[in-house]
Amino acid sequence: MDENIVWHRHGVDKHKRQQGNGHKSCIIWFTGFSGSGKSTIAGALENTLHELGHKTYLLDGDNVRHGLCGDLGFTDADRKENIRRVGETAKLMVDAGLIVLTAFISPFQAERDMVRSLVEDGEFIEVYLDTPIATCEQRDPKGLYKKARAGEIAHFTGIDSDYEIPLHPELSVNTAELSIEECVAKLLNHLKTNHIIG
Repeated sequence: MDENIVWHRHGVDKHKRQQGNGHKSCIIWFTGFSGSGKSTIAGALENTLHELGHKTYLLDGDNVRHGLCGDLGFTDADRKENIRRVGETAKLMVDAGLIVLTAFISPFQAERDMVRSLVEDGEFIEVYLDTPIATCEQRDPKGLYKKARAGEIAHFTGIDSDYEIPLHPELSVNTAELSIEECVAKLLNHLKTNHIIG
């Protein structure tokens, strides 16, 4: 980085924003195969948090590729850059005092660890959607597995591109066994137990 670029500290900081919001800020990072339920569970949790009066924002894998990451493909290098951009964006939102929910396959442990390193201890909550790939492929909500099996999509996670299972996620949920409501309850309990929300 250019040595002439310095960080300018402002009077209103993260802790003041958190106090104003009435809760701590964090990144809730949902990771798992396509079809595992990342967007569904993240959306349901955000709805519940919003109803409880908490300040949130949901960054969804498909949505950011319409703008912020619209120039990226799905090679390993592009996936890494996709997560780097999302991680930096989420970091800014944590500084803004928000509970940030992210729904990304994010197949590589190094990428997830990189995002974790951007924020303070306790501000990154890795949630592994531990849903069997057979279940995900059976659901196939976007028809992507079918296209990948037919060779129409390259670099598809779980088919011809690897997924590295999280080593030490804060939470694991299996949407083949738990209902949406049960997943949300488990997540809310974690947030309360760890004093993110009251």
